[in-house]
Amino acid sequence: MISDLIDQDDRFRGILDRLSSKSVDDYYNPYRLFEWPDALPEHMWWMSPELTTTYGTEVAESLSEEQLFALSRFESVNFYSLNVHGIRELLIEVVKRIHTTGFETPSEFFHHFIGEENEHMWFFAEFCLRYAGRIYRSPGGGVAVPTSSSSKVESLLVFTRILIFEELVDHYNAKMAVDDRLHETIRAINRIHHQDESRHIAFGRELVELLFDDFKRTATEEELAEVSAYLRRYMTYSFESLVNPQVYRDAGIEQPLELRRALLDSPALAEAEQRVFRKTAKYLRKTGIIR
Repeated sequence: MISDLIDQDDRFRGILDRLSSKSVDDYYNPYRLFEWPDALPEHMWWMSPELTTTYGTEVAESLSEEQLFALSRFESVNFYSLNVHGIRELLIEVVKRIHTTGFETPSEFFHHFIGEENEHMWFFAEFCLRYAGRIYRSPGGGVAVPTSSSSKVESLLVFTRILIFEELVDHYNAKMAVDDRLHETIRAINRIHHQDESRHIAFGRELVELLFDDFKRTATEEELAEVSAYLRRYMTYSFESLVNPQVYRDAGIEQPLELRRALLDSPALAEAEQRVFRKTAKYLRKTGIIR
């Protein structure tokens, strides 16, 4: 059982203790921490231009500076909206497992994780509602899970999806946190989120590896291949959620659906996906989770 692997792993238990202590030491009150100006200037970047979905494409070259600023504004809102939806989903899954059989030992850290993620969801939603008056809808769809319905597979996929989501988001957070072209409010929410996510990612990698070790002891080659294929599809789905036609429509770009299709076929976007998931894919290949 996974609980045996966790309890016998002194290294993981030590990491759990350190991360829990770090959560206590770094605790902040988000409701008091942030300065929320009445409005943010529209004639500036709201997202680092290199992170926008049209960067490096002919589309970006054809847009005026004002259009590029507008595009970055709505891309920013879409990014934080995806955070709101992603956090809601991961909270549901973690709450389902806290203080349950197999997850007794990490439950102490789960409490910190749940509290921090709830606060992250609040400040991302607050940004969207204050400065855009809306949260973009969840992209929906998703990726069909493998046919196996064992609890081992389910927990492995849940925590690997959480890790993939967190590493995608953190790639953007880390860059925008230090980009002085962005307003300080934008840098601050990315900086704080990056600070917390570094703990969550460290925990997630350790837990996912243990879950995979438990799964592969009895898994068939077919099941291993199915999990690998599923997670590869999930990474692509997660990245492509950033390519939202509503963003292009709101930014005043014509034919937003056609633009999305063109971008998904663009070599520049394929390269961006590889950059975003470079560390994630390397970790998943090293552990053997993806092939």
